[in-house]
Formats: sequence, C-alpha cells, structure tokens
Amino acid sequence: MPTWKADQYLKFAAERTQPSRDLAARVAVGNPRRVIDLGCGPGNSTEVLAERWPLAEVTGLDSSAEMIEKARATHPEWRWLAGAIEQWADGEDAFDVVFSNAAMQWVPDHHRVFPRLLARVAVGGALAVQVPDNYHAEVHQLMRAVASRFPGIERVGEWFAHGKEVYYDLLAPRAARVDLWTTEYIHVMDRPEDIVEWYKGSGMRPFLDALPSEAERARFTAEYLAAIRQACPARPDGHVLFPFRRLFLVAYR
Repeated sequence: MPTWKADQYLKFAAERTQPSRDLAARVAVGNPRRVIDLGCGPGNSTEVLAERWPLAEVTGLDSSAEMIEKARATHPEWRWLAGAIEQWADGEDAFDVVFSNAAMQWVPDHHRVFPRLLARVAVGGALAVQVPDNYHAEVHQLMRAVASRFPGIERVGEWFAHGKEVYYDLLAPRAARVDLWTTEYIHVMDRPEDIVEWYKGSGMRPFLDALPSEAERARFTAEYLAAIRQACPARPDGHVLFPFRRLFLVAYR
C-alpha cells in the first residue's frame, strides 16, 4: 500500500472534501444510528458525515496509521479504526450508512468486496461510494508515461476501479435500489505545480514510494511537472483548469 501523508493530502482539503459532501447529500437515509467512513483519511470526509447526521455514532477506518492519528487528534470523540477496507468488509455487524469517498480505487477485487460491503448495511440503510473516474484522463496518462521511464515501477499505480455498469450489475440484484451518476469537477489551480502537488498526495504516491531514492523521486516529479506544463496551459488570467471526473453510487438495502 502507498504511504499517505495527511498534510500533503489536505493541501487541497476543500476540493477533496466537496465530492463527499455531494455524495452524503444524495443518501436518502433519514436518521441512521451507525455510520462508518471507509478510507476516511485524516477525517475530512468523516466530518461531513457527522454534519449530515449529527445524532449518529460515527466511525472512521483507514489503512494509514498517520491518517488515523491525524483524524483522532482532531476528533477524539469519534471512533477510529486502523485497517484495510477489504478485511473490514468480511465482518458481521451492520451499519446504517457505509460510506467511502475516493478510497475504493486502491482496494482490490471489487467483484467480491462490493457485495460484502452491501451485506454490512442494515436493512433500510445505504452503501454510498465515490471513486475517481479519470484513470484515462491526460494527467494520468502523462503520469504513467513518466513512470515508464523508471524501470520496475510501471504498474504500481494501477487502480482497481471499474465502470458504472460493473457496479450496477454487482449491486442491483442485492439492493432495493441503486443510484449512479458522474460529475466532472473543474478545479481552478493557481499554477501547473498545484496539479503535481495534488497528485503527490494521491495518485503519485505509489510511484514515488516505489522509487529507491530522493533523487529519483525528485526526477520523477520534475519530469511530470514538465509534462503537465505542456498539457495544462495557463488561461489568460494565469490560472490553470484541472478537470476531475468522479463516479458516485448509492445502493439501498
């Protein structure tokens, strides 16, 4: 698993949190008793759940000890668990809302895990998931092109996410209803370097972690920045547009 750094991730906290707000707002569960945030990171998405359902018992789970430590320091009143989503999915106790924002792309075997996640939803509750849907976007193709010039790391950044049809087919036979939609966010960045900083907290992590030295990581970052400067030219006011497409689903028990 990549190593996640809370401070790097939160450099763009508002932009990263907005999809969790949009997802939570679409979950039609009125008064859940228990809510869990899978892949909670430093707790920014968990805060959204607590705002949406202030009477619920809130739990956050993440595989990164650093992320959980940051979340617990900010909100010691909530329950925090360190662990892998795919292992949690095989548990038994039920939650009224099982929520995951921008984490499932790092979890393997969705054909097994997604039905297990839905099975952990209480009757009348919901599984709500958002995953990035831009693996084939130019910014990711450029990242993989840079990685191809560093032997041995070409495949470490692969995602496990699928298209909307796969999730519908997996969940519809087991759910009362499945809602799916996509949104493309257009982030307005101050400069191309901001796109690189964004991915240093997410999509670049597997590549950077796989490199053997700081010098190699610096070279990777510099080569990616050069590619981004070509692909994302500044607008007349100096800003850079950064499109980011995301897939959302809510499956009800």
